[in-house]
Parts: sequence; structure tokens; C-alpha cells
Amino acid sequence: MRTIYLDYNATTPIAPSVQQAMLPFLSEHFGNPSSSHVLGRAAHEALEDARSQLALLIKADREEIVFTAGGTESNNLAMKGTLMRRAPAAGGHLIISAIEHPSVLEPARFLERLGYDLTIVGVDGQGIVDLDAIRLAIRPDTVMVSVMHANNEIGSVQPVSEIANICHERDVLLHTDASQSVGKIRTAVDELQVDFLTIAGHKMYAPKGVGALYIRRGLGLEPVLHGAGHEGGLRAGTENVASIVGLGRAAALASKSMDQASQRMELLRDRLHNQLRAGVGSGLFLHGCRAARLPNTLSVSFPGVTGGAMLARLPELCASTGSACHSATAHMSPTLAAIGLAPEVAAGTIRLSVGWYTSEEDIDRAASALLSAWDGLRS
Repeated sequence: MRTIYLDYNATTPIAPSVQQAMLPFLSEHFGNPSSSHVLGRAAHEALEDARSQLALLIKADREEIVFTAGGTESNNLAMKGTLMRRAPAAGGHLIISAIEHPSVLEPARFLERLGYDLTIVGVDGQGIVDLDAIRLAIRPDTVMVSVMHANNEIGSVQPVSEIANICHERDVLLHTDASQSVGKIRTAVDELQVDFLTIAGHKMYAPKGVGALYIRRGLGLEPVLHGAGHEGGLRAGTENVASIVGLGRAAALASKSMDQASQRMELLRDRLHNQLRAGVGSGLFLHGCRAARLPNTLSVSFPGVTGGAMLARLPELCASTGSACHSATAHMSPTLAAIGLAPEVAAGTIRLSVGWYTSEEDIDRAASALLSAWDGLRS
């Protein structure tokens, strides 16, 4: 039976034109972009073209883009690079939200172990960060606030520009992990008013193992990787040219088609929800239903069953019981805990995320399969 892929928030396939753009840099254009000969210059030009394409997508200057190995490295560079410019003994306070991805939470915990102070602010039942909590948490020694743009599990979109206003009134830097939002919704950095913004290639139809960090002009960071002076001295190591070219092409595709693609994904998402609601009834719980959400993300809880048991009955359906990064664990995910779900509601949660290549047939088959599994488990 043909696989139904509804796990685009975990990773996306590489777009065909992205693959085509990458191929020459896996064969004849293999030069080191730091070399001055003809092959090196060709690689360097391709690198800079990709930087311009990514900058155009987020409305930044190309000099504000630093390529990394992915969203996790970008988050680490933004947070560690900012806090570690000052010694822990000199004081330094970091604020994050309770629904951050582990690639933000774990660097924050690491910095706390080094002696920096950490505050974790809560969210409401829709997964939206409490603005007053951020305002109250900021102290004279607060250096940075890090709040994701859109949540990877329930899709809630944060009021980042409002958070930025609170931060900048107090001369505090703002970082947002936009791994889930770049390419799906508008992420213009001057509208968001962020100082740092994280991008992950494999969430936007580029390869795994490549990403970028937007760093507002004039801001300094302590490098996490030390070595030669690649990427303006901020990210040592010879650049992964082929994957960066793929990221640039994916950004160009998103720049051209994002609005249309987002509208289509929202229709597919709602089609799936409507079919599930018709089959389950009012007992189907939709997470974040009253918040602004990503157009592709549907997180629902089926009553009387566990999400894991349902998906075990559906080998043809690729979906997640929560964030793919911790879906193998048995405990409630931090996001579902933060929004105050009862354990039995959290246990029945399945995250379904659509993408560019999802069809109406996929949606209809998935709805039928999920309802059949739910009926079978309850009977």
C-alpha cells in the first residue's frame, strides 16, 4: 500500500529542483569556496548566490546570514554565542519559553550549569507565550530572550514582534527559532524585529544537515566552533556547498510560491480535521484551535485511545504522536504539558502535518485509516 506522508514538521522531502541545483556541486563543481582557483571561485559564487536567496526570503541583508549545519547549531550559536561573550561571574540572564525545542532548552540548561541564570516562562492553553510573564521576568542583567516563532507540535504562532517590543524597551536581545515557520508563513526579520533567527534546511525542502542563522547587523557573537575564518569568523569549517546551494534554491522556491502553498496546505489541513471531527464527534480535541497556527499543522487528540497504539495499526501512515525529537519517549511532551493537558488527552494526541506534495487523496485515505484504527481500538 502506498505510504501516506503527513509528517512534514519532522522533515520534508528534498524538492526535485533543489536536487537538480545540488548535483553539479556533488560532481564537477567540487572546489573549496576558500580557494582562489577557478573551481574555488565557482563554489564561492554559488555560496554567495544562496546567501542572497535566503536573505531575500526573510528580507535581510545577505551579510546578515551565516550558514550552519542546521537548526540545532544555529540555536546553539545564537544563545551560547551571546551569553558567553561575558563571563558567568559578570552576570547574565536568559529567558526562554516552556515550549521550546530541545535545541533551545538544552543549550539554555548548559548555560545555566556554567553559572548563567535561566528563567522559563509559561504559555496559555493555546500554546501562546505569556507576554506579561516575559515583561516581569526581564531583569537588569537579562541578556537574551529566546522564543520560537511557531511550535513544532501544535503549530501555535507566537506574537514575536510584541515580544520584541518588550525586549528592546529594556535593551534585551531577542532570538527566535523559526525552523518550523520559514517557508510556510511570512518571516520578514524587520517585521518580527528579531535580533537572531534560526533556519533549518530540512524543514523547507532542502537537505538535512544545513541551516542558517540570521544575525542583525552590528551584533557580535562568540563562535561555538573555532578554527579558520569561515562565515565571517563565526562558523569555522569548510562550507557544505552542495547543501547550501540546495538551501538557497529552496528559499527561492518559497519566495515565489509560499502564499499559494500556504493557502493550499490550510485547506488540506482543515479538510482532514473536518473528516476526523465528523467521524469522532465532539470528543476529538484540537490543540491550539483558538490561536494563530501554522497552515500545515493539525494536532488532535482521539478520546479513549493512545496515539501510539493508533499509529501502530497504520504502517502506511507516517505521522507523529508529538514532536518527532521525543516521540519515542513515553512521558508527556513538554509542549502538551505546558498547555495544561490532562494525561489522558495528551496520550491520545497525534500530530499530522501536510506539505507541498500532500494530495486530497492522501487526506481522505489518512482520515479513513485513522477513524478505522480508532474504531478498532475502542471496540
